[in-house]
Amino acid sequence: MDFAELYHFLFETYVGIGVLVLSGLVLSLIAAVVMEFKTRKTFVDRGPRADEDEWSFFDDEQDEAKDR
Repeated sequence: MDFAELYHFLFETYVGIGVLVLSGLVLSLIAAVVMEFKTRKTFVDRGPRADEDEWSFFDDEQDEAKDR
């Protein structure tokens, strides 16, 4: 199988395009899994934060109701 036949199969047939799409999805999935494991190894869960005074998107609504 020479390069011209491989090129024709991959880029000019429906099955070849399907192979390219499927291989792209599989490679992306493998890369995502590897990066996720490396990230979890680097940033270990250290438990809850010490300061409980965290900003929340909905805090403003509660403060406005108390002022009225």
